[in-house]
Amino acid sequence: MPEVELVSENIKLVEKFGASYVSSLSNVPDLYTFRNALMYTHREFDSFYKELKKGSKSAIVSGFNASASMHIGHISVFDTNLFFQKEFGAKMFIPISDDESYVSLKVKTQEEALKNSIILAKMMLAYGFDTKNTNIIIDQLYTNIYNFAIKLSRGITLSEIRAVYGHTPDQNVGLHFYPSIQSAHILLPQEHGIKNVLVPIGPDEDAHLRVCRDLAEKFGYKKPAVLHTVFLPGLDGTKMSKSKNNAVFLLEEEKEIKKKIMSAFSGGQSSIEEHRKLGGNPDIDIAYIYLKNYFLNENESKELYDSYKKGKLLSGEIKTMLFDKVIERVQEFKKRYEKITLNDLEHVILKNEDVDLENICKKLKLF
Repeated sequence: MPEVELVSENIKLVEKFGASYVSSLSNVPDLYTFRNALMYTHREFDSFYKELKKGSKSAIVSGFNASASMHIGHISVFDTNLFFQKEFGAKMFIPISDDESYVSLKVKTQEEALKNSIILAKMMLAYGFDTKNTNIIIDQLYTNIYNFAIKLSRGITLSEIRAVYGHTPDQNVGLHFYPSIQSAHILLPQEHGIKNVLVPIGPDEDAHLRVCRDLAEKFGYKKPAVLHTVFLPGLDGTKMSKSKNNAVFLLEEEKEIKKKIMSAFSGGQSSIEEHRKLGGNPDIDIAYIYLKNYFLNENESKELYDSYKKGKLLSGEIKTMLFDKVIERVQEFKKRYEKITLNDLEHVILKNEDVDLENICKKLKLF
């Protein structure tokens, strides 16, 4: 059985840290991430959505770690962000944390972090975000962010950082200071005149927003609203992780994707005969969980659930269905990725006036 309880982290945010359930809201977007409860908990999302629908200038801040790569576990957040941009014209602010990846030792050099960040910026545009309505922040290219972080740093103490993050005196100073930088990323839209801001995150990142929302109040900014997504398990049933290689990455080769999906944790029986007789367990079957949450409507999910539970469908057949859905999406993504140009990136990456992005990309052997 999968080791990860899908909503345990979200429930803890409600019970211990004052978040609320999205299911208690009467007005939410007509989008699969809400219908399937992938957006499970929130902080003031109702207020954000009300202003968004009124036509107020609005922004989404949705960051990415420069040591990571885009995988299927991210699509619920990206699809939600894309919905708000396409349907309501919300401006996207995408911080790619090259500096955090470096100070937390997730990458070996700043150059590696920068190269990863530019590749991720290209992936973000390939996902479909509008070049005219998107800002990507890579701090090595936009060091102006540090002036804002310094301003905010006066509102937070070392004891608070240690209490929230558990940092210890033997860890480098960069880790202790980074929450100020992250808060600068989150509050940056308000420096651009956009007060109505939403930050969709995983439940494990809520501490960053608790710190930021406290800082916002101290400095006269509006507290950003928050949406917490649900963590779906990795293909092996444990927590999805790049280090475990238990996710489908959007630039991965088809052969590797098929191998991973066909080896995914199954709710099937040990033999075809037994499965036909006893049926499968869709509640713990990873292929079914992905199909239900990402690719199927309610009726399709119910039909698949019943057929699998009764033994009419085998585990391998469910996995093949998932593979077909995933590979179609991956192939479309790769085609768009190959078409992204340096000029496209020039339109979206915030940078200091003296930054020559073309020259930097040449040095990093990009494009």
